Amino acid sequence: MINRVKLPVRAFLFLAFIISSVVLFGQRTLVSTKTTPNGIELKVSDGTIMISAYKTESFEVKFEPTGSVSFPSYAISQEAVLSKATVKEDPMQISVQNGQLKAIIFKSPFTISYFYDGKEILTEEKGFFQTPDTNGFRFRLQSNEKLMGGGMRVLGMDRRGERLQLYNRASYGFETHADLMYYSLPVVVSSNKYILAFDNGASGFLDLGKQEKDILQFEAVGGRWSYLISASSTWQGLTNSFTELTGRQGMIPRWALGNIASRMGYHTQDEVKSVVDEYQKQDIPLDGIVLDLFWFGPDIKGHLGNLDWDYNAFPNPTQMLRYNKEKGVKTVLITEPFILVTSKKYNEVVEKKLVGTTLEGKPYIYDFYFGTTTLLDIFKPQTRDWFWDIYKKHTLSGVDGWWGDLGEPEVHPSGLQHINGTADDVHNIYGHVWAQTIFDGYKKDFPEKRPVILMRSGFVGSQRYNMLPWTGDVNRTWGGLKPQVEISLQMGMQGLAYMSSDLGGFAGDYKDSELYTRWLQYGVFQPVYRTHAQESVPAEPIYWDTATRNIVRDYIKLRYALTPYNYTAVWENATSGTPLMRPLFFVEDNDQLIDNKTEYLWGNALLVSPVTSKGISKQTLYLPKGANWYNFWTDEINQGGDSTTASLSLKTIPIYVKAGSFIPMTPVRQTLDAYNTGRVTLHYYPGEENTITNGVIYDDDGLTQDSWKTKKSEIIRLKANEGKTTLLSISSDNGSFKGKPLSRELTWIIHNIANKPEKVFLNGLPIEVKTQISNAGEIDVATKLAEIEFFKNQNTINGKKGKRNSSMPQAVWDPKEKKLYILSSFNGKPQTIKIKK
Repeated sequence: MINRVKLPVRAFLFLAFIISSVVLFGQRTLVSTKTTPNGIELKVSDGTIMISAYKTESFEVKFEPTGSVSFPSYAISQEAVLSKATVKEDPMQISVQNGQLKAIIFKSPFTISYFYDGKEILTEEKGFFQTPDTNGFRFRLQSNEKLMGGGMRVLGMDRRGERLQLYNRASYGFETHADLMYYSLPVVVSSNKYILAFDNGASGFLDLGKQEKDILQFEAVGGRWSYLISASSTWQGLTNSFTELTGRQGMIPRWALGNIASRMGYHTQDEVKSVVDEYQKQDIPLDGIVLDLFWFGPDIKGHLGNLDWDYNAFPNPTQMLRYNKEKGVKTVLITEPFILVTSKKYNEVVEKKLVGTTLEGKPYIYDFYFGTTTLLDIFKPQTRDWFWDIYKKHTLSGVDGWWGDLGEPEVHPSGLQHINGTADDVHNIYGHVWAQTIFDGYKKDFPEKRPVILMRSGFVGSQRYNMLPWTGDVNRTWGGLKPQVEISLQMGMQGLAYMSSDLGGFAGDYKDSELYTRWLQYGVFQPVYRTHAQESVPAEPIYWDTATRNIVRDYIKLRYALTPYNYTAVWENATSGTPLMRPLFFVEDNDQLIDNKTEYLWGNALLVSPVTSKGISKQTLYLPKGANWYNFWTDEINQGGDSTTASLSLKTIPIYVKAGSFIPMTPVRQTLDAYNTGRVTLHYYPGEENTITNGVIYDDDGLTQDSWKTKKSEIIRLKANEGKTTLLSISSDNGSFKGKPLSRELTWIIHNIANKPEKVFLNGLPIEVKTQISNAGEIDVATKLAEIEFFKNQNTINGKKGKRNSSMPQAVWDPKEKKLYILSSFNGKPQTIKIKK
């Protein structure tokens, strides 16, 4: 018989703490090793560590404490490819090599360090640790490291010294400071060019040297004990490696780059029709319209979970959807995961056991802003199937995209039980799995369609589900506009490259035409152009005063003109993970530029500095080294590596073009359904002498899923060689797709041509160069757009109108604008233009 001694609770907890502290403050020891094809398995005194190599230059490091079972991975893409690792061992250490990334395991004392190209970039301090309250990982920070990451916050770009809560939460009316928001990603992006991500969706904290100056500590209440590390010698290589591991965003349909109207919200079918008609009447391009919660109920409260049309307000939704499509406008509907007890679906989801429960297994019912509710258990396969059937039904009826709102989830009580854990165990992966539900549904039932999935919350790797995140319920103030660049740059570096904002601001009733104009000007150079706001102030430009509307119309048209440039950036993101909005350090590798949150690169060639202060006439910005920069409006050339001051009007914001770049444009259409590349204007901004630069244009039908993988696309290559002569060339891979032009009319615009060229040759044949002095007036968007039509109705010096015939090459030099215009025809065969200066 064994005598059992009962210990007081405090004594028991103290004993448990002493035992667990052996791991935290004692020394982990290596017991045995086992080499695998992709890395190594280490048996240690308190569990097992598995290091697995992935393409390209990434590791997953998973710790399994003795006696525990791991949660599944949510961060690693199913398409991620394991890489063969080189493992070497000697009496002192073991090395695991994956390209230039190497993990070195020191046997005694037991430590894991990471090196890239021979340089130490990161070292575990204790590695995995356990205490009575939390588990996690600890690393040493180098003294000069700058740290980005932690998902969506407004804290400045360098977040070292912060302690970041990991709990996705709504941030209503945020402005210039917000330490907890919709995407609290457990990701660290270091100036040492590594990304460290914790594959754990539980509630927790990410301490970036707040409690201990040189210690990085991740901690969580549960979940998977695994981290990912990617590294590179370049920033572009780093985002490439990280998205190779966590997944790449597929290409969005081209229409999703167009203007999208949204507000909270459109109440009736007639109102939707009137909005679509008014955009066309006012000559403002429009490609999408989003219906907020009134599509399923007449009021804000009491109807979440209906998930079907309110036929009193929308008596014939199929007809409405068809009408919108005929106008070239796609319709997006909002959905939420909350099923109110007053909704039409409540009895069904309870009977089918599709919602989160109490510990006793009963539906967990609670109150929040919209009413008394249950929450779908998105982790149950039967719940996902049920939810997808609803999406499928509406997609078949003509809905073109989906908006998942409140998916943090907005209110997620700790006591609520999911099939795979408590609310706190799985909180941060809820929106991630919800997006996957829609994405997988499209893959199964609409495999040729590119899904459009707006989601307010997600996790590491959510981009692979074609998620379009946005910055949430930002305040409609100048303070709300200011942090938008910071948020988008941070999220792009962490894999989610489509972060955008509610253009014009969402929350509040502050009406300021200057603020509205500046916000929509900025929007031209963010991934998704979507106005959205509470109804007290109009979100759509069609309801603003004439002066504001005219400026905004021109900027929307500029975005449409830039479609080939923007769409190519979409393709680059899909193929390499490169963000659409990029920090300046992508051009100048300088750690000090990490702190810059007021300007950024849009694609490869454009630098943008949004105007975020009221009433200013000048704005100073930095132009990075590595290139000279053309003022987009004036063509003034500025040397990189220095600051410049840009003059402003209400019609202009600072935009600069990197020297050596090509900027393709096309004529503006009312919708992108009418887009084609039959006529392309190619702006070329010459670089310095003895330089060679390259450009690219990607083209396809704008709709077919994975067209670039299945060769249903075309890649057009551009090249410039600057010397005593300028040599420009264009070629095609001659890929084919539905709607591809048989031939393209090209208008080349070569900037900074101060003197009339001595000779111009097209494929070796001379072209006569005529002279024409422009009569361009005010510097604004309208003037820039007019250049697209230069050869449509241009005048020569003798007053005769020139013939627009691309089969007969033409060249015109404008001494006032210092530009050379060349008209040519391109049928896919290599073409060369030689300009003798």
